[in-house]
Amino acid sequence: MTSKIFPTAQDAETAFYEALERADLEAMMAVWAEDEEIVCVHPAGQRLTGPEQVRESWRQIFSGGSNMRLQVAQQVAIAGMMVAVHSVHEIITVSGEKRPRAPVVATNVYLRTAAGWRMIVHHASPAPGAPAAAAPEEPKILH
Repeated sequence: MTSKIFPTAQDAETAFYEALERADLEAMMAVWAEDEEIVCVHPAGQRLTGPEQVRESWRQIFSGGSNMRLQVAQQVAIAGMMVAVHSVHEIITVSGEKRPRAPVVATNVYLRTAAGWRMIVHHASPAPGAPAAAAPEEPKILH
């Protein structure tokens, strides 16, 4: 599918978010492993498996053009010899929208392949809102 080589999982992650911001389908799919078991879950979406479903989902998302700006924050990275897991907050702003969107929490899993690091899982969910102030609890009395 692609000859692009990502020497590190972070390089693949950077390419993923650049492709997302540019709405570039070919660059997006260049990040993904050429494997039938890849998995993608968009916020509030169903689980998509395999390159065809993943490609079609990104094609639909990108059909509106590149009108978003994306910032990745609070990255936590766990890296091994063959697998890396990144947990991030995606802060997305869309041109023309008056209100900022709620952050998205995403987990990205990368596999080291013969063709460099490739994404095998992207799972994104809406971040929970700010916690509500807790009501003071009545003191508990033990008898």
